[in-house]
Amino acid sequence: MANTTFNGPVRSENGFQSISVNSTTGAVTVNSSFGSDVVLSRQSLSGAGAVDITNAFTSLTTTGASQALTLANGSVGEIKVIVHAVDGGSAVLTPTTKIGFSTVTFTNVGDSVMLIYTSAGWAIIGSHGVTIA
Repeated sequence: MANTTFNGPVRSENGFQSISVNSTTGAVTVNSSFGSDVVLSRQSLSGAGAVDITNAFTSLTTTGASQALTLANGSVGEIKVIVHAVDGGSAVLTPTTKIGFSTVTFTNVGDSVMLIYTSAGWAIIGSHGVTIA
């Protein structure tokens, strides 16, 4: 099948799917579905602990000072957004493998970071209000 390039909007009444086809069996696997509303799956994290890699968005509630947050290695191309939603202190994120930084500190409501996982580790692609060290 050939690639198709569009110039202008692409519309679908029933959404889009990104698929892969097994070259041996012909089995179709749906990798992603895109409907009329794109909403990131969400983790609500209160206090210290692991920021998960199964949800694209983490809403963080701090409950003390300098709470330790961890972030395991992801899959290449994975996007992770973390937002400090409820302020009860501060939190320090230390991903397992990272590029060009050691920690991200969340202090105030609205502090946020967007990361992408690459073959070399987590890279920061955007931030607001956080302290990056």
